[in-house]
Amino acid sequence: MAAPQRTREPSPAWQQLEMKLTCPKQHVYELIRPVVLFDQPVAERAAETATAERTLYRHVQTFRQHGLGATQRPATAPIRAAARLPAEAIAYLLAIKAEYPPMRHYELATICLVRFGRRPSIKTVKRALATNSLPMLTTRRFPPYHTIPDIVERRRAILRLITEGWTKKSIAGYLGISRKTVHGVLKRWDTEGLAGLKRRSSAPHRHGRRLASMVQHHVRRLQRNPLLGAWRLHAALRREGIHVSPRTCGRLMAINREVFPELRPPEPPPKKDPQPMPFAAQYRHQSPRGYPDD
Repeated sequence: MAAPQRTREPSPAWQQLEMKLTCPKQHVYELIRPVVLFDQPVAERAAETATAERTLYRHVQTFRQHGLGATQRPATAPIRAAARLPAEAIAYLLAIKAEYPPMRHYELATICLVRFGRRPSIKTVKRALATNSLPMLTTRRFPPYHTIPDIVERRRAILRLITEGWTKKSIAGYLGISRKTVHGVLKRWDTEGLAGLKRRSSAPHRHGRRLASMVQHHVRRLQRNPLLGAWRLHAALRREGIHVSPRTCGRLMAINREVFPELRPPEPPPKKDPQPMPFAAQYRHQSPRGYPDD
């Protein structure tokens, strides 16, 4: 384990002098004056002022080459020409940030690469957003997903944003949908192309299983027993080695009843007219016949 570094304390004379210095340029001048005028060793002056030797060397070299005015660094370092973005790119990034504030800096850099063929650094994007105000937008390029009436236009909006460099997470947040919906639209586009953007039924494409005539014959033979319903018929067929679901048995029995009249259940007898009750009372609170009145 490395030993902790010792904290250097400036000399009392320098502490008293430093309290009277009000200008940064004056502070640098008093810092290097003994070194420049009296050839005091840099290490000794660094120990007196508790300043790094490299800092003193840099100030002395700058003073000897360019004078005292060059010892102060500018408030902001000059931006290299390669780090500057065109005004068109800055306006485009500001518009996207204003339209969707959660957009992250690296996403804006990717969008700039797709649109202008140049990927700025994260620091460049941050500086562009910090030094410029966001515009006031009154409309959106794309309304929320579920407010677009045409399903094709909804999915086309997702494709348009993905080609501009937007991430799937940002598209989902901007359009107010889930990332699962975005993945589904992109999968349709990859597998089917333009045809995948149209609306289609979500019902399964499985066709009903066609049964052999032998199964229908067995069902018709067993159906002659009026005590067998769909479930009992399913059990009877299973004992014979024929595996058919009870629902299928019920459908086959219904078809057989329509085709073969002898398999239809007998019609119920007609309802008789209601007959009067033989012991009906003739007046209110009359006791039934055979019982004396109270």
